[in-house]
Amino acid sequence: MSMLSLFIFFLLAFAMTYFMRAYALKKNIIDNPNERSSHSVPTPRGGGVAVVCSYLLALIILMYSQQLTVHIGLTLMAAGFVIALLGFLDDHGHINSMLRLAIHFLVAISVVISLGGFSEVTAFNGLALGFSANIIAILFLVWLLNLYNFMDGINGIASVEAITTVVSMAILYYVLNTTLNSDIHWLLAACVFGFLLWNFPKAKIFMGDACSGFLGLTLGILALIALKENLALFCAWIICLGVFVVDATYTLIKRVLSGYKMYDAHRSHSYQILSRKWGSHTPVTLAVAAINLLWLLPLAYYTVTQPLAYPEFMVLVAYLPLILIAMKLKAGHPDA
Repeated sequence: MSMLSLFIFFLLAFAMTYFMRAYALKKNIIDNPNERSSHSVPTPRGGGVAVVCSYLLALIILMYSQQLTVHIGLTLMAAGFVIALLGFLDDHGHINSMLRLAIHFLVAISVVISLGGFSEVTAFNGLALGFSANIIAILFLVWLLNLYNFMDGINGIASVEAITTVVSMAILYYVLNTTLNSDIHWLLAACVFGFLLWNFPKAKIFMGDACSGFLGLTLGILALIALKENLALFCAWIICLGVFVVDATYTLIKRVLSGYKMYDAHRSHSYQILSRKWGSHTPVTLAVAAINLLWLLPLAYYTVTQPLAYPEFMVLVAYLPLILIAMKLKAGHPDA
């Protein structure tokens, strides 16, 4: 993938975000701040549609140039389009949460079937998971899709998480000389970066559900494709996504145990608590980038380059400090 190609898709996403902002202002698609918000100024939302459209075009070009198989390309496109469309409709008018979740599960099931299932996957140095691996894969996709929506709450954080994750994995794919194509990672990073400049450090437009769900699902599919290659590579994906996975999962568990409903609006994630403590979104988003590149990427590199009997153990090593941070900040606590 040439630098020129990446620059073209960056420019495309950047320009499309401008038009999405104009559209949102015209249609009054505005996020107005409330007591649960992490922002204080009314801001248009839905700019992430630019990422979705530019990346879907990139996938078409990769398939046309035979750098991506039609099967994988269409799986990414079809699933991503459905989730993005659902999010787009939700951005324009609330969709029942149970209907939304049902569609999430249908899309996840379709993806797992399209990828051929995961019954052959073994874990913990030979433990055969059988059909249960398919159930785990479906739950993984649905959770990653939703947690990405939960974590898209301050300027730049969802974009920075996506960019650093796919760039990290593209580097690992290059180091390993894997048969998996890393161009889809670089192109996703370029498209998201085009939007990021409108969203960080000061947000002129928010991403919206159309893109946050799309990113979560896309990253999940790419991780499952890696699982088909080897378990260590999948663990590397899970490690690189650690900030979002730990913050969202720990916070949700804490809140459910405290008697709150899963979809109750709140702002007790670690990143939200930090943004209030530090009085700004910017240092929190930059801290996420630093953790991803300086802590999680080296551990992911070690996981895929060393002949480890239990690569799953490295996920625990990577997550433990993140869990301790969430505990220290009292994430999920009603008074956080």
